Amino acid sequence: MDNGHFCSPGHSDETDKQSRDDLSVDLENGLEDAFAELTVLPVETEDRRPTCSRCRRPEKVCLCPFLPQQPLEVSTCLYIVQHPNEESRVLRTVPLLAACLPQGKCNVIVGRRFSEERYPDLATVCQDNKTLILYPGPNARNLEELEEVKLCKRYNVILIDGTWSQAKNMFLKNSMFHLPKQVQLNRVLSSQYVIRTQPSNICLSTLECAAVTLSILERNDNIQEVLLRPLRALCSFQLQHGAQIHHSKEHLLKTGMYDKPMPKNKRKIKRMEKLVNDLHICPR
Repeated sequence: MDNGHFCSPGHSDETDKQSRDDLSVDLENGLEDAFAELTVLPVETEDRRPTCSRCRRPEKVCLCPFLPQQPLEVSTCLYIVQHPNEESRVLRTVPLLAACLPQGKCNVIVGRRFSEERYPDLATVCQDNKTLILYPGPNARNLEELEEVKLCKRYNVILIDGTWSQAKNMFLKNSMFHLPKQVQLNRVLSSQYVIRTQPSNICLSTLECAAVTLSILERNDNIQEVLLRPLRALCSFQLQHGAQIHHSKEHLLKTGMYDKPMPKNKRKIKRMEKLVNDLHICPR
């Protein structure tokens, strides 16, 4: 066989490789030139509405007139453990709560997983025997029935801020939250946060939970009224500008108004049935 026949393909491979290398260099140079041109283009700045530094609402819909003139004097210290998704919600209640309380009395910690290594300060709070965590369940005691509450004047309270499923997931998967005494609110209350759908008629927003908790621990019912005032104003404003009242899933199911497809997952179906049949659903 002609040896030249074998040399020719080898020479062709070498030539092709050189061509590919040259093409790659040309592409890289072209991309560098393109990016260089982009860097000299004017940057478009997003026009954001001016925001109130206190209530964190746009200035045109500021709710400060409905906040207390001076922060409420409380001895209880709140720790709001917030799911990251809550940060992106427009109509949040936690900023209103923080605006009503002195600095350092409403601490917001954002995350899903909490360990002693990453959150040493929160771990110290969880280990404090004067710390309570507000989360309903069979092991939770009624806050108003705690004898210690009548004697102690300073408590730390941890609240989980998120949807019901998010709060449940955060509580179960963070052993740190199992250290404090678990409490719940047994008062039969109807949520006034009517612009957001709740699982049941007696599920409360984070602000409402905090309002009731503080009124109990501080032994001052006026605190609840003061904290709920900006929430009512928020809901009223939204309803006047096109928002609709959101009935709870429990209400929609019981009245036959639930218009979404029923879930196929058996556990979700059982939860839906519980909303209809269970008269002792605890608020979050």
